[in-house]
Amino acid sequence: MSEKTQNQEELFIQLLEKADNLLTRLGGLPIQSSSALLDDYIAFRWRAQNGSGHLIPVKHPNLVGLSDLIGIERQSTELDRNTRQFLQELPANHVLLWGDRGTGKSSLVKGMLARYADNGLRLIGVSKEGLVHLQEIAEVLWERPERYILFCDDLAFNEDEPEYRELKAMLEGGISACPDNVLIYATSNRRHLMPRQVRENRYPQNDEDELYPREATEEKVSLSDRFGLRLAFQRISQDTYLQIVSHYAQKHGLSVPTEALHRAALEWEASSSGRSGRVAYQFVADLAGRLALANESLSE
Repeated sequence: MSEKTQNQEELFIQLLEKADNLLTRLGGLPIQSSSALLDDYIAFRWRAQNGSGHLIPVKHPNLVGLSDLIGIERQSTELDRNTRQFLQELPANHVLLWGDRGTGKSSLVKGMLARYADNGLRLIGVSKEGLVHLQEIAEVLWERPERYILFCDDLAFNEDEPEYRELKAMLEGGISACPDNVLIYATSNRRHLMPRQVRENRYPQNDEDELYPREATEEKVSLSDRFGLRLAFQRISQDTYLQIVSHYAQKHGLSVPTEALHRAALEWEASSSGRSGRVAYQFVADLAGRLALANESLSE
């Protein structure tokens, strides 16, 4: 090998080393800069990047007023109590809010932030894919004075997904501890976060069936059991649905006779995905928009 070729090869190796060091430093920047962001915002999202992740501030968080959540007073009271215990550095539980869609599970969690942000409560949205970084997130928050809820919205797992194991470890039983200033609030349409099959409740019938199907069932149930507080949300009654409609109509300042309002709301429900607080809100939003549009046309 000529001296020139050898020098070119050494230069190339040096450039590769410098590039590798630069990428390493850049990969660490989001985590190191997270501390400064935590001073200025009350809500965040965790974004995975290059096998790691960093916090993205939510500049305009959706702060839900708890007075708008009608028909879930018991669940609201329980979650509020648990959150107050957490803020006062008393023992508190991770929470699973499960049940029918559109019944206020996510809104109730966001309502806690609206009520207690001034008391040091913070919210970090973590997608299912981000659950593999739970310990990484915990390290970022460990020395912070605020109290953080890791909000995992609309969770559901299949048996082989690695995020399932990471969440179990974070909730209880992992080699790393969960910081005292961190709780996990998760919502799901599934009570146990994982699908259940009929075959799990029967005895083995052939050589391909699992010898102890109960063990598979216990494994699935064990995740939801790690949430110390589990709040169930059922489909609301028609009376509650109409009560929510009236509440939002009043909030929008709609001057519509109650009988006509409720009749239209029931027609809207019949053509929608089912009766829920979300459907009630969507109906009133549509009605308010149509009435405002009609008024503008008349004034032209």
